[in-house]
Amino acid sequence: MNTTPTTVPSTPHTTARFVSTHTLLALDARHPYAAKSLIDAQDMHRTVMSGFQGWVDDGSRDARSQMGILSTWTIDLRQALLSLVVQSSVPGDWGRVPRAALAEEPHSLTVDRTFRVGDRVDFRTVVNPVYSRPPAPGSPEKTRGTRVAHTRPEHVKTWFARRLQPTGEPAVAPDGVTRIGADADTDRLALRMLPKVSSPAPHKGLRIARAEIKGTLTVTDPQVFVAALTQGIGHARAYSCGLILVR
Repeated sequence: MNTTPTTVPSTPHTTARFVSTHTLLALDARHPYAAKSLIDAQDMHRTVMSGFQGWVDDGSRDARSQMGILSTWTIDLRQALLSLVVQSSVPGDWGRVPRAALAEEPHSLTVDRTFRVGDRVDFRTVVNPVYSRPPAPGSPEKTRGTRVAHTRPEHVKTWFARRLQPTGEPAVAPDGVTRIGADADTDRLALRMLPKVSSPAPHKGLRIARAEIKGTLTVTDPQVFVAALTQGIGHARAYSCGLILVR
C-alpha cells in the first residue's frame, strides 16, 4: 500500500534556550596594556581574543565566530576604569593579561536562560550602524556598494527599527535584513552616539562608527532572538560591536 507523505506546516517554537559564558574584565585604563586597547581597535580585538588561544587552529579566518566571541566595553575616565564584557561559547583563560593591568580579578559566569514568546527584557547594545551606498552609475559590473556610517541618532534608530521583528513577521525582512526575534517601542529607546574607534598602521583607514542603544525588548520569536544574542547584530563584531546584553 502506497501512502503519500503529509506535509505538516511548521509552527514557530514558543521557547528557546540561550547558553553562553560572560566574563567581566575590569582594567586599569592608565596601564599601557589597557591604554593601547583604548586607542587601537585592532589591539582591543587582540586583547579579547587572547583569552581563547588553543581552541581553534592558528590562523583560522573565522576563529571568533567559531568560538562565539562577542564583546563590548565602557570607559570611566574619572575612575580610569575600562570595563570589558566578553561573551563566548567556550571558557576563556585570562592568565595572559598582565596582573598589573587588572583593577580586579576577571569574573566569569555561565548564562543559561530560556526565553518565551512575550518575555520582556531590558537590553543594551553598541552597534556599528552602516548602510550600503550603491556604486556610481557606470561602475563596472559586480562593483560593490560602499559602506557608509549613519551619524545622526534618528537615522541610527531607523537602522535598529528595521531589525525589530513584530509578531507574525518573518525572521528576514523583504529587503533582506536579518531581524532579531523581538520588538520594541522605538519612541522609548535611549540612543547615544559614541566616539569612533580606529587603528593605525597596518590597519590605516579602519574607522568604526558606534552608537549605544538601550531599551526594552519583547520577544516575538525565541529561536531568532537566541540567534541574535549568540551571533550579534550588524557589522564590526570583531571590534566590540553587535553584542546584545539583556537582563
